[in-house]
Amino acid sequence: MSSFSSLGKAIQMALQLDLFSEILPSGAGKPGLQPSATPAALPNPLAELSPPAATPSASDTASGNKLRKMVLADCTIHYELLRSKRRSIGFLIHDGGLRVTAPRWVTISDIEHAIGEKQAWIQRKLSERRERVARRLEPAMQWQDGAQFPFLGQTLTLRISPGSLSGTFLDQAAAQLHIHVPADAAEQQIRDRVQGWLQQEAKRLFQERLPVFAEKLGVQYRSMSLSAAQTRWGSCTSDGKIRLNWRLIHFSPMIVDYVIAHELAHLREMNHSPRFWATVQSVFPEMEQARHQLKQQSTADLPAF
Repeated sequence: MSSFSSLGKAIQMALQLDLFSEILPSGAGKPGLQPSATPAALPNPLAELSPPAATPSASDTASGNKLRKMVLADCTIHYELLRSKRRSIGFLIHDGGLRVTAPRWVTISDIEHAIGEKQAWIQRKLSERRERVARRLEPAMQWQDGAQFPFLGQTLTLRISPGSLSGTFLDQAAAQLHIHVPADAAEQQIRDRVQGWLQQEAKRLFQERLPVFAEKLGVQYRSMSLSAAQTRWGSCTSDGKIRLNWRLIHFSPMIVDYVIAHELAHLREMNHSPRFWATVQSVFPEMEQARHQLKQQSTADLPAF
């Protein structure tokens, strides 16, 4: 396949905003040692230090990947090594720990040098992941009068009024969501009512903010639909189809605006190049602050529906 054909296919693919983090602007880090889509774009205090002494060992996983460890001065880091055709070293934190993906030609020494440089980030993300796993084991939220859930960066308290009336009312001053349900309503019915209201509010807000940033960017989008994706905050196709995760309604308006500006900016730059990030920042100066806040969010902290 010609390079022109490959490029054409790539442009037709939807560019998506990862649920847990984003693709770093190209050029971040050292050539060939750039993090993948999961690391946060945060300054690394260890980046200027010499590579730490390491004592690696390896074993095979069922998938054929290598399980290795490197011993640092203050800790031991275990990681799964996956070789691939990618051009840079990538780091992924998941429930099983740290996975490092690297080109076949990169030496173990270079890989562990990169791990040493990212040590602070790796340890912090591993700790955050352990906390999220622990929270999942906590008792599930009870959908009843007095339950609390996040809405546009604030906490709403659910107030249930039994009776024959039906309806939902937001008391912004008291930060309360009032719903009327039958006296014998099951918890599932209450949960569905709250979810329906949140999705309705998300659609209303997205439809209100999309034209604002489309005008600023000088672009036109074809359609907008809600997404319930488990791994993406939003996506944009080259023909202007925007999908936004309704769960964004839990976060602050600044984060919502950032994701909208991010996706619409792809209608000018269908990539994550430095020019793309400059485009986003040109219409959303708070980009870095919003990106940082979004990276701190965890789906484990959101109510289950």
